[in-house]
Amino acid sequence: MRKTYLGAACALGLLAGGMQARAAAPIVIGVQAPITGAYAEEGQGIENAVKLLAAEQNAKGGLLGRQIEVKVCDDEGEAAQAAICARQLVSAHAIAVIGSYTSGAALAAEPIYARANVIQTSDGTSDQLLAKGYKTWFGNAAPNSAEAEFTAKYLVSVRGFKRIAVLSDHSSFATGLAQAVEQDLKAAGGNVVATDYINAGSQNFTPVLTRLKALNPDAIYFSGYYSDGGLIRAQMQQLGLNAVFVGGDANQNTAFAKIAGPAAAGSIIINVPAPQDLPYPAAKEFVASYQKQYGSLPPSVFTLTNADGLRAVMQAVEKTGGTDPDRLEAYLHSLKDFQGLTGTFSWNEKGERIGSPFVAFEVQGDGGYKILYPAAPGS
Repeated sequence: MRKTYLGAACALGLLAGGMQARAAAPIVIGVQAPITGAYAEEGQGIENAVKLLAAEQNAKGGLLGRQIEVKVCDDEGEAAQAAICARQLVSAHAIAVIGSYTSGAALAAEPIYARANVIQTSDGTSDQLLAKGYKTWFGNAAPNSAEAEFTAKYLVSVRGFKRIAVLSDHSSFATGLAQAVEQDLKAAGGNVVATDYINAGSQNFTPVLTRLKALNPDAIYFSGYYSDGGLIRAQMQQLGLNAVFVGGDANQNTAFAKIAGPAAAGSIIINVPAPQDLPYPAAKEFVASYQKQYGSLPPSVFTLTNADGLRAVMQAVEKTGGTDPDRLEAYLHSLKDFQGLTGTFSWNEKGERIGSPFVAFEVQGDGGYKILYPAAPGS
């Protein structure tokens, strides 16, 4: 009889221990981002932000008493590698994946996460990402259509440019943004004198810039990424092309000024405010913590938009009391007026971010930014 009791006690002890072990299993958060390649500054910023927030949360006891484990996959900003990353992070049992930075990579991963019912929060802004209506998709940044509307108003109504050239690369993000901007420019009464394309990463953009110079534009709007935008601006100056360079949101990176050199000054970039210009106390605290941890400012505001994606997911876990994907997704879709580092926002039924305060800022001689529009109160 004593052996029976002992055996039962041991069995119960083992069962309880197993249950505790399972209960204490970490909550896995994935990061899919271009850690290497042309957009490495952005990818590393995303990785750093997620690891910083996870470490801070773990120091408070984690989520629901469980530690957060971050798993990172480098998608290099490429669609093929993005699909590989998505499968790897699904296999790692991530409850949510933060990333990726480019729309092309996000599009390649999106159906894989949807089939696995894994939440994906991403900076991809191509309107194609909303087309399928996947319940697992949540945009960290406003879609191209919202940015295009602001851009057209600024170029036509605020700056009064008379001859605007629209330049893009061939990526899904940049072409979608360029097309939306061109459409809104024309709707606002703007004069688009040319629409042209570059091959991203080709380094020498003088042939297309020479064609545009002959059309005498007073502004060149470029919808692509900072790694090309900085070179375009520098080569415009070398060619004596005196049009104002206006870049879309993907040009907002500290590397833009480094690549463009002295030519960067006077360039205009349209995006939500840069990290150091965000007025919210939580953003200032995050930027200070980031700088202390990594020895530099975040490379762009997209470091913080991705941080907002994770912060919303963590809130969903705490408020729903678990990691059930259907409950988390329902909570996020119904989330209203979330107090983000990058402003107050919500997600609609398609996962589109609603609420992004776009600004137009000018690159200064030291690589910093000066917000031109809308003007600050009292300025």
